[in-house]
This record gives sequence, structure tokens and C-alpha cells, in this order.
Amino acid sequence: MQASVKWVGGVAFEATSESGHQVLMDGSPAYGGENRGARPMELILLGLGGCAAFDIVTILKKARQDVTDVRCELQAERADDIPAVFTKIHLHFIVTGRGVKEKQVDKAIHLSADKYCSANRMLSLGGVEITHGFEVIEAEAV
Repeated sequence: MQASVKWVGGVAFEATSESGHQVLMDGSPAYGGENRGARPMELILLGLGGCAAFDIVTILKKARQDVTDVRCELQAERADDIPAVFTKIHLHFIVTGRGVKEKQVDKAIHLSADKYCSANRMLSLGGVEITHGFEVIEAEAV
């Protein structure tokens, strides 16, 4: 996997992924940024949520669960000292569907965290305490 990051002025950077997608990153105004893009640490958190949500959707679909929506809300704590690494992250999944079984959602979350989600594994091995929770919402009949 490859990527590039190019300085575009101030404390803003344009990142380009191997697949050609671009993301603008910018620092906070307190550090000279103009709030034109996500902070790099925010992108790490977003990557974790995306990786885990991808797994949850894929696993639940394979388990023939009628999922209509999955959201992952993340709360993170960082160290006070520099480097201000993540110390704790909580992922809360909101799974909407018809007849979705809580047992299947719980199983999907554990499979993602313990086996499939590279971001979760990397962060937890680095000392981040990662916890998970979920709720299942019954979708309205169509």
C-alpha cells in the first residue's frame, strides 16, 4: 500500500491514497490551521470506524441478517502529554434492520475486533483500550 501527502500551505496537507482518492487535512486554528480539513488523528479514528463498520455489514449480510443501516459512533480519549496518543476508544454500533438478531450483531462485533479489523488490532496492540457496544433498531416495514 502506498500514499502521498503534499503540503498545500499553512498547516494544511493533501493526502492521496494508492487508489487515487484525496483527503484534505488541516490543523486547528490554535496551531495555524484554517479548519479546511480533518485533523490527522481524526482520520485515524474515522479509519477505525470505517474498518469496523465494513466488517459488521459484511458479516451480518453473510449471516443473512436483513440490515438496512449501520452507524458507528466513536468516542476517544487521548493522553495529556505529547505525543497525545489515543488511550481509550469506544465504538458504539447502531444496527437497523428487519428481524436482526442481537446475538448475530454481538458475534459480528467480536469477529471484527478479534479477527478482521486491522485498524482495531493495530491500535489495541499499541496499547489503546478499545471497547464496543451496540443497539439494534427494528426497521419500519416497507
